[in-house]
Formats: sequence, structure tokens, C-alpha cells
Amino acid sequence: MGYNLNVTIDKSSGFCFGVVYAIDMAEDILDHEEYLYCLGDIVHNDEEVERLKAKGLRIIDHEKLQELSNEKVLIRAHGEAPSTYELALNNNLTLIDASCPVVLKLQNRIKNSHDDEEKIFIFGKHGHAEVIGLQGQTDGKAVVFQDLAELDQMELPSKFTLYSQTTKSTDKFYQIKSELLSRGYDVKANDTICRQVSNRYEELENFVADYDQIVFVSGKKSSNGKVLYDVCKKYNTNSYFISNVEELDQSWFNQNDKVGICGATSTPMWLMEKVKAELESY
Repeated sequence: MGYNLNVTIDKSSGFCFGVVYAIDMAEDILDHEEYLYCLGDIVHNDEEVERLKAKGLRIIDHEKLQELSNEKVLIRAHGEAPSTYELALNNNLTLIDASCPVVLKLQNRIKNSHDDEEKIFIFGKHGHAEVIGLQGQTDGKAVVFQDLAELDQMELPSKFTLYSQTTKSTDKFYQIKSELLSRGYDVKANDTICRQVSNRYEELENFVADYDQIVFVSGKKSSNGKVLYDVCKKYNTNSYFISNVEELDQSWFNQNDKVGICGATSTPMWLMEKVKAELESY
């Protein structure tokens, strides 16, 4: 006897513009060439990375990049620090630059602030690819922090400029801004959060309320996935986080349940379709 689940995929879930752009670029090249190097995971989703590796994408890190010369290397949506471009020039590497325009614009603004000798603070995740690229615009002088508690450990200047990693929560950014202002700091805050990402919070809020269960599909490494899953949990307590079909558990569901599937900006649609097919087979 089947479960007869009624399954719907959230139409606004799936790749953001920057990821689509990078993957399209990689696929175009791999249609004509045997392989293409990519600096870091093209997207924080292991299933999608495996699919592209099968087509000839070779993921390398910065250490390996130093050993390459006369090759093509893709820069993914997260962007890179200026040192990467210098290295490419010195090693005769052709960079296929798929940096997201939203990230490039932010890099540029941070560089200008740094050139104007402003003290720069970046609300972001330590060690995140995008954040490393942003910090690189300031010769590594910008201070990166993940939350207010981290700033409490530091001696802050009376005046500074605040930026944010593009995939952070807008609410948290504004909370941090107002808290710093109320403590008497002269803060010039630049909201540089990607609207395609932040709009998803509201879309998700509306989507998840209508279902008995929510299956959220995302890579474990995705920052954006963590934030969006928290939104699901907040508005529908029956939300489950999975990275692949194998992690589904039949015991989560009941007869005739309405199940909603959604994902991060790094979750491929084909993976959500696969999850849907699996649920419909119960």
C-alpha cells in the first residue's frame, strides 16, 4: 500500500543567477575541450560537482594553481582575491572569470573604501571563498566577524565601515548595524546582500507554511543552505535537511501527506526532481 504523497517543488528554489552563469560557462567549454580546471568547488553541492567532474571539470585549490602554467582556469561565482589574478599573469594562465556581478561590485566598493583608508569590517563566514576574495581587496586588513559576540572580544575603532558577505541574512545585518550605532560607534553600513538570496527568505516563509512536511535539499558546505534551512524550520517545524536521496527516511511521512521540496541557491533542480520522484515512489 503506497503512501500517496502529494509532492511539490518550490519554483523559486534552485540555482541563483551567479551559479547558473558559472556552470553554463564551464559546460560550454567542456563541450569542446577535454577538461577544464576550476579553482575551488564550482558550487557548494557535491552532487552537482560530481556531475561536472564526469564531464571533465578538474577542481583544484590555490596550492595546485601555483604549479600550473599555460592552462585555462575557471574562477567560480564566489570571486577571487587580486593575488590570484597576479599569479595567473605570472604563470601564463587564462582565467575564465565567472565571478558573480553582485560579488564583483562588492569587491570594488570594498577596494574603494580601503583606498580611502577607511577601517573595514565584514560580516561574513571565516574562510568562506567569497570572504577571502573580499578581504583580498584590503591587503588582508579588513576584519571579518561572524557575529556580535566576536566583536565584543575586540577593541573597536570609533569610526568604521561595515560590509556584508552577499549571502548573509539581511535581518542579522541590520540588527548588528543598529546595535553598533546604539553603542555609540560611527558606523557607515553598506547593505551588500544579494536580493536574489534575501528575497528567498520571504518566498520560503510563504511556501513552507502550506505543507505537512518540508524536505530541504542542500550541500552541507552551503552557507546559504544553512540560513534558508533555518527559515524552513522556523515556519514549519517538520522540516528535514538532506543532501541526497539516500538520506530520505520513509518514517518522516504519513499517508496522503502534502510534502514541499525546496533548496539553496546552490541546489540543482535535477536533484530536487530526483527527491520528488523518490518520494512519489513510496
